[in-house]
Amino acid sequence: MELTRIAGTCKLGEDEDDPPCGGGDCPTVYTAPDGSVVVQGYLVDHDVPDGEGIVSIPAEVLLEAARALRG
Repeated sequence: MELTRIAGTCKLGEDEDDPPCGGGDCPTVYTAPDGSVVVQGYLVDHDVPDGEGIVSIPAEVLLEAARALRG
């Protein structure tokens, strides 16, 4: 699935010899081709149904994503 970064400091697939955030492991918000929002963050220990996960991202990244989605 091709994702478009809208917030956060990582740009996966760019500068593979010297990737930011240790290789794309920092909190980031993307949009997917179907228009959904995809969030990458740090795993949080909390029970969820199979196939789901809960992640933590800085509030600043979420606010940056909201501004980007508004246009």
